[in-house]
Amino acid sequence: MMADINPKLIHVPKHQRDRMVGARLSDELREQYKKRTLRVVKGDSVMVVRGEYKGRGGKVDHVNIEHGTLHIEGMQREKIKGGQVKVPIHASNVMITGLKLEDKYRSNKLHGTEPAEKKEEKKAAPAKKEEKKEVKE
Repeated sequence: MMADINPKLIHVPKHQRDRMVGARLSDELREQYKKRTLRVVKGDSVMVVRGEYKGRGGKVDHVNIEHGTLHIEGMQREKIKGGQVKVPIHASNVMITGLKLEDKYRSNKLHGTEPAEKKEEKKAAPAKKEEKKEVKE
């Protein structure tokens, strides 16, 4: 199975590999969040815009970061011996139509807000530095 993976992707850092699993947002989401692309996560609703399954949509079941592919509900192919297998679809061939915003970090990043805890830490940090300067003088 090692031959299936691009050898360069093995050594790519996670934050760069995550960008390879990004997809564009639908027009409504683009207007709402003022972003063009976003990383696809399990639970997002997507629609395929290129390839054999063009025009079909569903929820993301699995994200394969090493290959940059997604497994989507209902997109299956019959095996020769019988049975069904999920079809991997590259992330660049889909468009995100619905977001899973249960992750607080992701929703805060989309809305452009910081958690209240971090705001308090930023306000408190400069005050501590001023106290140290006073002690030195």
